[in-house]
Amino acid sequence: MKLTSALRSAKRAPALQVAKTGVAIALSWFAASLILRVDMPIFAAIATLLVVAPSVNQSLAKGIERSFGVIVGVVIAVIGTWLLGTETWAVLISILAALALGWLVRASPGVANQMVISAMLVIALGQGSFDYSLLRIVETIIGAVIGIGVNMLIVPPVQVGPARDKVAALGNETAATMVRLADALVTRHTSGELQGLMIEARLLRPMQEAAKKAIEEGYESLMVNPRRSKHRDELDEMKRLLEKVLMPIGTQVLGMTRAYYDHYTDSLAEEPFAHDIADQLDRAAHDVRLAVHEADVNPNPLTSMVPALTAPLEMRPPKEGNWILIGALLEDLRRIRLGLVKEDAEESE
Repeated sequence: MKLTSALRSAKRAPALQVAKTGVAIALSWFAASLILRVDMPIFAAIATLLVVAPSVNQSLAKGIERSFGVIVGVVIAVIGTWLLGTETWAVLISILAALALGWLVRASPGVANQMVISAMLVIALGQGSFDYSLLRIVETIIGAVIGIGVNMLIVPPVQVGPARDKVAALGNETAATMVRLADALVTRHTSGELQGLMIEARLLRPMQEAAKKAIEEGYESLMVNPRRSKHRDELDEMKRLLEKVLMPIGTQVLGMTRAYYDHYTDSLAEEPFAHDIADQLDRAAHDVRLAVHEADVNPNPLTSMVPALTAPLEMRPPKEGNWILIGALLEDLRRIRLGLVKEDAEESE
C-alpha cells in the first residue's frame, strides 16, 4: 500500500462542511471563554470538531457519545488523583483503568477513546482538581451543543445525492448486463468469454448492497433534519425502485447468466428462440432504464419514453434440443416482465 493512499482520502470533504466546522469551533471557543472565563477552552473546541458530522442524527449521537466519555473520564481522573496522586505512574494507571473500564462495559470506540483522553488531560493539566474537572465537563457540553446547533441551522447535510447516484449506477449496470446477455445468446463464445460474462454479471451484487446502504444513509441524514419532508418522498421512491424492481430483476438476470454459462452449447446461437429471448432482454433493458428515469434518478435517460415490453413472448419448441436452458431463461424472463409491466403483475396477484 502506498504511503499517499494511507494519508490521503479518496475525495475531499464538502467545502460547506469544512466551513461549518470552522464556524462551530469559533462559536464554541468564544462561548466557552465568555461563560466559563477560561482562556483556552480546548475541550469545547475538540467536542465541536467531533460533533459536526455529515448528518444531524450523527451529530446528536456524537454529542452524547463525546459528553458521556468526558464525564466518565473525568470521574476516573478525580478518583485516580484522590487515590494515587498526580505522579507520572498515576497518570499511566488512570489511562489503563479507563481502557479496562471501556472494555468491560463494551463502550463504543468513541466513548472509550474519550474516556482515556479526558482522564489523561484532566490529571496532566488540572492535577485532578474537582473544580477543573467540572469545568471540563461543562466546557465539553457547550462545545457539543453548539456543534449540533450549527449543524442543524446552517444548511443541514442531506445524503440524498449519493443514494440517487448509486441507484442510477445500479439501474444502468442492470440494463447493461441484460444487453450483454442478449448479445451473448446470438453468438458463439469461448470458455474465457463465458467466464468474463459471468464475472461482469456478479458485479450487480456489490452494487445492490452499495445502493441499499446509500439509501439507508439518506434516511439517517433526514432524522431530526428540518428539511426531511422535502426529500423523504424521493428516498421512498428510490427504495421502492431498488427493492421491487432492480434487486429482483438483478437476481433473475444473474440466474439467467448462470444458466447460460452452465448449459452453453455452440448450437444455441442458431436457435431461433434464443434470438427471440435476446430481443426481449433488449426490450427489458430499455424498460429498466425507463423505470430508473421515472424514479427521478436519471433525469436524462438515453432511451425512449415508451415501454418496450408491449406484448408477452409466444412460446414455440426449441429446434436444437436446448430445452433446459430455454426453459430456465423463459421463466426468469417471465419474472422480469412481472417486475416491469405493472398491469401484468397486478393480474398475476
